Amino acid sequence: MVKVTPMTAKLDSLDKATLMGSSAPGLGGAAGWVRRVIARGGRRFGPPLLALAVALGVWQFVCMQAGAALPPPSKVVTDTWELIAHPLFDHGGTDKGLFWHLAASLQRVAIGFSLAAVAGIGLGVLIGQSDLAMRALDPLFQVLRTVPPLAWLPISLAAFRHADPSAIFVIFITAIWPIILNTAVGIQNIPPDYRNVARVLRLSPAEYFLKIMLPASVPYIFTGLKIGIGLSWLAIVAAEMLIGGVGIGFFIWDAWNSSLMSEIILALIYVGIVGTLLDRLITLIGRKVSGI
Repeated sequence: MVKVTPMTAKLDSLDKATLMGSSAPGLGGAAGWVRRVIARGGRRFGPPLLALAVALGVWQFVCMQAGAALPPPSKVVTDTWELIAHPLFDHGGTDKGLFWHLAASLQRVAIGFSLAAVAGIGLGVLIGQSDLAMRALDPLFQVLRTVPPLAWLPISLAAFRHADPSAIFVIFITAIWPIILNTAVGIQNIPPDYRNVARVLRLSPAEYFLKIMLPASVPYIFTGLKIGIGLSWLAIVAAEMLIGGVGIGFFIWDAWNSSLMSEIILALIYVGIVGTLLDRLITLIGRKVSGI
């Protein structure tokens, strides 16, 4: 007679489970995981894809009618397929693929926006901490920030006499105001308890800025940066229509002069995608900096 031990009983149960197809629950678990992933993806991407499909369908239907001023999406793809398939071509001068036009615009935006971020945060900290600076500079800032971006272009062209620095200045002067104002609001909204702790610990100005002021005002600063990057991208597209050269704004204006509506629509789609990516990039950096 064989003595049944707890270990023997456990092994017997495992053998029976194997013979009866115990791998099925594992497969069922994998299948369930796949279903959950698909369901989450459907909830996240389903509504925007549905809205996009409806918008394209309406656009296709309306623009297929006789006398339509704009091409339908099917014709846009057909007319611009070479630009879509070959974004990196370079035939010299301004005859370049869309990648190079976007890259030139992004380079100008990167320089102008970076300068605006540094100057804007510095001025925002100054007027946020000092009532005297606030009273002195706030009226000036309120007047200057209402000037349309393109109104600065003749001044910048007269001052710099070259297209690139003029466009960079337009970006700088457009992006700096929301950065200044949001930074100042963030500094002013630092809780008094934080300031009291700094006095008790006798923190130096540099330590107070790095350990208290900057972390407390990061959400406000990055709100200003997000607004600033959006305005920068809007400003460079408009400025490049006037200054010429390589850039997505010049590409759009040149396509208009040549009556190439499909190319204009394609460029606008790319402008929207790049603007969205820039906004997401600033949001991601803000989350990393604030630790959210």
